Amino acid sequence: MTGELTEDLEQKRERAYNEAMKHRKRRDGLNDEAKKWAAKRDELNKKARDLAKQGAAHKEKRDKYNEKVRETKVLRDEWNKKYRDIEREIARKKREQMPKGGVPLGKLKAQLKALEFKQMTQVLTKEKEQEIIELLAKLQRQIKDIEKNLEDSEEIKALLKKAEEIKEKAEEYHQLLSKYADEAQEEHEKMVEFFEQADKLRNEADEAQEKFIEAKLKSDEEHREFLEAMKKLTDFEKVLAGLRHKKSRRRDEGEREKKNKAKEIYERFKKGEKLSTEDLMLLQKSGFL
Repeated sequence: MTGELTEDLEQKRERAYNEAMKHRKRRDGLNDEAKKWAAKRDELNKKARDLAKQGAAHKEKRDKYNEKVRETKVLRDEWNKKYRDIEREIARKKREQMPKGGVPLGKLKAQLKALEFKQMTQVLTKEKEQEIIELLAKLQRQIKDIEKNLEDSEEIKALLKKAEEIKEKAEEYHQLLSKYADEAQEEHEKMVEFFEQADKLRNEADEAQEKFIEAKLKSDEEHREFLEAMKKLTDFEKVLAGLRHKKSRRRDEGEREKKNKAKEIYERFKKGEKLSTEDLMLLQKSGFL
């Protein structure tokens, strides 16, 4: 009966051991997988941080260029205002120096423009077209003569020269503004590109993190199963050890009983009592004969 029990326990112990080793192998494999995903996650996050850092650098440059755009726009607008002011000053001076009683230069130019528009847009008879051509020529001569007289004015010449200088300065700031705006746009596009790449890598890192958690949870479950199997294994080994100890103890007790009985028989032998064949064999086995 004890032998059958021991054999059954040995088989259960073997199954528990195999189960424990199976779960340990799976746990270790899942731990390796978790480490792989963690390493990939960390690598992707590092690359994302580097890209975000570069994007931030381009953002800083963009902001500096935008500040220059704002500053330059203020200067350009100031010079444009100066140009408009001096244009009004020139127009005023021209009006002052126009011949008394003559048609204002602005009105002559308006008439010229109206006639040119009429010539281009209306169907005219040959006579009417010739009339308009002659009138246009007359207006052009009048305008030219007036402008020549005005340009000969030293005061107007000085104002025109100053106006040209102001216009050049305004244009200079306009060109500079355009340059800063282009550079700001370029830095903005680079910033967006780096931030988008960083976001993409962060998304990949999040996916790797999910894979890491999945593998870690499975690993923890396998470890729990491993511990349960090891507990069963330990319990079986304790029971088997108890049985072996009990068997050994019984064997020792049997030996002691045989030895004590042999001593009793030997004492009887020394007294000359008659012994059975069984008694003699026990004495012989016990070393008394």
